Amino acid sequence: MSASGVNVGNTSSSSGREPTYKRLQQVLRYSALAFGVFYGFYHQSSLLAQQKLNEINREYQAKESLIAKAKAEYTKKTMPQESKTEGGGKRERLADSVIMTVITDPNDSKFDLEAYLTMKQADQAK
Repeated sequence: MSASGVNVGNTSSSSGREPTYKRLQQVLRYSALAFGVFYGFYHQSSLLAQQKLNEINREYQAKESLIAKAKAEYTKKTMPQESKTEGGGKRERLADSVIMTVITDPNDSKFDLEAYLTMKQADQAK
C-alpha cells in the first residue's frame, strides 16, 4: 500500500533535512564555543607568563637588596677605625660595633662641644 503516497514512518519535512536557520544556529553556537575555548587558553597562558615575569622580578629585587646589604656590611667591616668624614667630623670606634661621629668643625650647626672635648681627652690618653 505504499503506492498511495502516504508515508507513515517519516514525520519530518519532505526532504528529511532540518531548516537552514537551525543549522546556522548550531554552527554559530559551536563556533562561539570553540572561540571561547581557544581564547581561554590564550588568556590563561598570558596570565601565567605575566605571573612568571613578576616572580622573576621579585627574586631579582630580593637578590639586589641582599647584595646592597652585603656591600654596606662589608664597608662597615673594612672601614678604618678613625677617618675623616665629609663634614669635617671624625669617626671613632667606641666599642666593637658602635661607631660615633664627632663633628670637629665649630661652625657646623650639629657641633657638640662636649663630644669634641671627650674625643680630644681620649686621644691624649692614648
